[in-house]
Amino acid sequence: MDFYETINLRKSVRAYKKDPVEDDKLGRILDAARLAPTAANRQPFSLIVVKNEQVKHRLKDAYSQKWFFTAPVIICACALPDVAWRRNDGKAYVDVDVAIAMDHLILAAASEGLGTCWIAAFKPEVVKEVLSIPDNLEPLILTPLGYPEGVPVPSFRKPLGEIVREI
Repeated sequence: MDFYETINLRKSVRAYKKDPVEDDKLGRILDAARLAPTAANRQPFSLIVVKNEQVKHRLKDAYSQKWFFTAPVIICACALPDVAWRRNDGKAYVDVDVAIAMDHLILAAASEGLGTCWIAAFKPEVVKEVLSIPDNLEPLILTPLGYPEGVPVPSFRKPLGEIVREI
């Protein structure tokens, strides 16, 4: 699939088939995240891939939508704040770096015919406990990963004129 076709077809998926995600596809998707640019190439992120059914069901206490924990795979993108590059005013770029890696992952999944849904509205303390995440890692983003059950409805996007300003 061409890049522009991928970004145009990618939608948030909220219904997944039970079909497993093939290891080769998962590997390419995870590698896309690994290759994402990060500030000063610090790579301040870690990915946790959850396939275990019991663990996925325990994650429902962090985010209760059934379509989330019944997907074949759940990925948790974690930040490593102590590793992140900081701008001269002290602003850490860790959230930006993790978001870029996750965006690469989500677009790679779409190009492989798989669906995802960016989730930030979860209980991080539950995720930390369920996934045994150490204190130096902060769970930032979750996504289910799997084959879409149907075709997601396109969402509204503002016209370019509302978001672009030329000087």
